[in-house]
Amino acid sequence: MFPTVRISPGACQRYDDSSQTHPEEHPLATELDPKLAALSTLVANCLPALGSDDFAPALIQGLRALVPIDDASVIYYGGGDLPTLVYRETPLARGGNTMERFLAGAFLLDPFYKAAAEERRFGVFLLKELAPTRFRDSEYYHSWYRNCGFTDECGFLVEVGEDAFVNVALGRLAKKRFSQAQLRTLRSVKLAVEELCRGHWTVESGSGEGIRRHLHLALDDFGSSLLTERETQVINLVLHGHSTKSVATRLDISVETVKLHRKHAYAKLEVSSQAELFYLFLDSLMSSHDYSGGDTLVSYLARPE
Repeated sequence: MFPTVRISPGACQRYDDSSQTHPEEHPLATELDPKLAALSTLVANCLPALGSDDFAPALIQGLRALVPIDDASVIYYGGGDLPTLVYRETPLARGGNTMERFLAGAFLLDPFYKAAAEERRFGVFLLKELAPTRFRDSEYYHSWYRNCGFTDECGFLVEVGEDAFVNVALGRLAKKRFSQAQLRTLRSVKLAVEELCRGHWTVESGSGEGIRRHLHLALDDFGSSLLTERETQVINLVLHGHSTKSVATRLDISVETVKLHRKHAYAKLEVSSQAELFYLFLDSLMSSHDYSGGDTLVSYLARPE
């Protein structure tokens, strides 16, 4: 229900002052502000689409009228379940398998997901504002952002309920990046986008199995059956895209100690690069059906040849 607006009688009196300039004498006075007009159109198109499959396309179309967008996707995380791809513009020929891996478990390493799910940070962010130092050198960046053709990403993180949020991801391609002015525009419409998303996504309880919680445990315990506690911590941070210096800072140890732990961990896991480590984690995670806890490598390495 909208609040009742009461207008005093005096406010409705005819205003007539010949000394004032009339709007028709100023053509610019009748022109619409393009940004306000775009926001008005966004809201007008999204409101009737609430609760329907037309909402996400209407939202992206409205945002594209405000800032240049080359690629977009909308991902819903609800009720502790695996993420749901609601909307996607990336052609299947470009990054199809990458999206499947992302939805199956690679999302755990995504800076946008980590910000919302673990740090409870919501709003409008550039990738570089959330990612660890030298994230672009990580295997996750190469296998996800680079494979999808992204050179920059900006995302809305909107909390729509308890343990439920939406990531509206906007991408730029071909070495294009979001400018500070464009970022300010997106942040200026944040409240409108948040309320529209909350109006569209009803809070669902999910399956009740807490699949994402189990995946978080699997990530935390990855390699623990073969590695020391410190080696496990180092590998976990490496998977998240942290550089050697960043790992050292977070664990309060020297860079040389980090290198030694990583060397020992790689030898025990029989990998020789961050890429091999990344895919070993994904393979073990995706093959661990009915996961109930512990290191996924135990069942993965026990598989018959």
